[in-house]
Amino acid sequence: MKAVVRKSTGSWYEIETDEGEVLEARLKGKMRTLDLKSTNPVAVGDRVIFEKQGEEALIKDIEERKNYLIRRSINLSKQTQIIAANIDQLFVLITLKDPVTFKGFVDRVLVGAEAYRIPAVLLYNKVDLFDEKDKEELKSWIECYQKAGYEQMQISATEGIGIDELKAKMKGKVSIFSGHSGVGKSTLINALDPELDLRVGEISDYHRSGQHTTTYAELHTLAFGGRIVDTPGIKGFGNVNMDKEVLSHYFPEMRARMKDCKFNNCLHIKEPNCAIKEAVAAGEIAESRYFNYLSIYEEDVEETFRSKGY
Repeated sequence: MKAVVRKSTGSWYEIETDEGEVLEARLKGKMRTLDLKSTNPVAVGDRVIFEKQGEEALIKDIEERKNYLIRRSINLSKQTQIIAANIDQLFVLITLKDPVTFKGFVDRVLVGAEAYRIPAVLLYNKVDLFDEKDKEELKSWIECYQKAGYEQMQISATEGIGIDELKAKMKGKVSIFSGHSGVGKSTLINALDPELDLRVGEISDYHRSGQHTTTYAELHTLAFGGRIVDTPGIKGFGNVNMDKEVLSHYFPEMRARMKDCKFNNCLHIKEPNCAIKEAVAAGEIAESRYFNYLSIYEEDVEETFRSKGY
């Protein structure tokens, strides 16, 4: 029998069969050693084959994934964490304050999406709270990612701004929200489908950052059609399995220009007659995007460029 994984708690899973039945499941013994490099061999969104033993469902195998979003795990005994699988589109939730989202984080998430051909959209949340300074900063963000070719939307989950447009974009698709704790993922999902009634956290006064309300990734079915993967808020996004020689291919604005570089194997760092560096100098590629490319290339943590506001 076949099902989709709706929730993973690490040792137990919640699956939904093709007939709509929801079951608690665990991995069959041999599956626990399938992928020792990952903290979770089975991820939310996976299509699985299972068998019933009494009231218990045993996951026997995983169908081939269309794609998946993966990051470096904080568990030092493992290498990676699969956030979700079989995704149609990724929405990166961004807040310019309470909490502040950094471009270094956003660019790492976008690189992860590009690597697995997952279309990405930037969502600027809490726009109803913006003062004039925030609006000016928003303009610089929009300009930066327009140059990169990304679709961008301005929303307010609490005031309903942009919610109908977002629903139309999500209808009939499997979407995933990614962002720091406190950017409003659960509030936004509640605005999209109030019947889900997800728990919403408060903003920490001390750090002006969000407190985790989602402990595990979970796949929700939306009343208007489509599904959404709600993920725990994350502080950082470490890219994995990146071939340095092709990293620039995961930056769309670089990918479009690299054919004009003098050398076919140009890394866009020290090489002469580099079309990418020329585009950065001319303002055609955002400086922050280029610096974050260098940061990922050099495997630095995203905090490296925070002092520069990237």
